[in-house]
Amino acid sequence: MKNWMLFLAALLVACGGDDGERQAVPSGRLSVVCTTGMIADLAHNIGGERVAVVGLMGPGVDPHYYKASQGDLDKLGRADLILYNGLHLEGKMQEIFQKMARKKKVVPVAQGIPPEALRRPPEFEGNFDPHIWFDVSLWKQTIATVVESLGEVDPDGVDHYRQKGAIYQQELEKLHLWVQTQVDKIPSEQRILVTAHDAFGYFGRAYGIEVLGLQGISTVAEYGVNDVNRMVDLIVSRKVKAIFVESSVPQRSIEAVQEGCRARGLEVEIGGTLYSDAMGGPESGADTYIGMVQSNVNTIAAALR
Repeated sequence: MKNWMLFLAALLVACGGDDGERQAVPSGRLSVVCTTGMIADLAHNIGGERVAVVGLMGPGVDPHYYKASQGDLDKLGRADLILYNGLHLEGKMQEIFQKMARKKKVVPVAQGIPPEALRRPPEFEGNFDPHIWFDVSLWKQTIATVVESLGEVDPDGVDHYRQKGAIYQQELEKLHLWVQTQVDKIPSEQRILVTAHDAFGYFGRAYGIEVLGLQGISTVAEYGVNDVNRMVDLIVSRKVKAIFVESSVPQRSIEAVQEGCRARGLEVEIGGTLYSDAMGGPESGADTYIGMVQSNVNTIAAALR
């Protein structure tokens, strides 16, 4: 009998191994795994205390290049809900999402945005521009998708998610108006935003600022000498005040443009670092979506005014 009780105890410990695997998820809360920081922040604001949110891509991580680790696969496998951007932002993870969707709910947050509201740059081979979070009024449209997805996985929390979603929607409406007010303070002739890659197209379209990127929509596309020379010509001819680096893109690309301008007799300053494909770290002021937008706009406005 004693040996049988010992066997039972050992069996219970072995069967409880999965609880140990899920120790980061408090009992009774949904495990929601998100790819980017922006989506994780979205899930956190809408899910509140009913969810435990895990973000795979931290500060400074480029989602265009990101490859899932074994640890990521473990987190995805244990998730109750997986949220990702879609629109080929996480291009190297597409097959993983397709496989996971056979067993659990996997949702691209961009799915509720009408195609006619999306940018389709000709150089992006017929695909949509995935950087939808730079237009706050567009990012706001992802709220309904997240509310619905959480409610389907957790029907008891439907009213909670709807209430939290409505509150967050109001916050983003205020943010959208604030961004427009700040951009309007920049002299019209100076509303030219030069960055490392073409991530800010939605920002430019929404708020009336011309955006020029050294690289294309995806950082996977390499830039060359001709691209640098083209950008230098434009900056010199239009006397652009400042150019910007991005937290998730190596600084050397913009430094090459700055050096080219200097060789042409124009001292153009680097106006600061923008958060493009990733949010900032703790205490950066850009570790939430709203903080990230405010940080970017303040940096742009201060350099271009």
